[in-house]
Amino acid sequence: MRPKKVVDKDMLIGLSKVFRDKGYEGASLKELAEITGLKKASLYHRFPKGKQQMAEAVFTHIDEWVRANIFSVLNDKSKTPQIRLKNGLMNIKKLYAGGKESCIFNAFSKETGMSLFEESIKNSMVEWVKAFTEIGLELMLPIKKSKAYAIQTLIEIQGSLIVTKGLNDINLFETTLNHIEKRYLNKQF
Repeated sequence: MRPKKVVDKDMLIGLSKVFRDKGYEGASLKELAEITGLKKASLYHRFPKGKQQMAEAVFTHIDEWVRANIFSVLNDKSKTPQIRLKNGLMNIKKLYAGGKESCIFNAFSKETGMSLFEESIKNSMVEWVKAFTEIGLELMLPIKKSKAYAIQTLIEIQGSLIVTKGLNDINLFETTLNHIEKRYLNKQF
């Protein structure tokens, strides 16, 4: 009997977990193969350029999810900006499994990973800032304050993921998301 074929989405989720947990340098081919249920040869068949190509596929997969589930939600003009902000933050919570998952930016921003993914990381962060700046503008914040809120939002999301892991307290991530929502809606920095 032939082994069960690994579904691409499930494979990318598995690869993502290893990269998020171990970082680019720390992720071994053995761990990447084990998480997907594939042998190393099969993994190389799907990703002939090896670990770098796997990491690129993971980054693309997460980027597409963020665009579909966060940026498009924040930009959905059929809903009020308040509802869009709330829904966008809810999807950020999903992206990071309520604070249990590390950010791919962090996983790929060390040593070799940074040299390989610097441009992609920068472009993604610019998109995050742009999306949150726009929602701030729609909530009637002045441009300067809207951009400051957007940058602070990115800092708080990324920082809270690290602190949540370090203190082993996922409530910190939830508290951070609630604080972000209140800051935008109450317009206080």
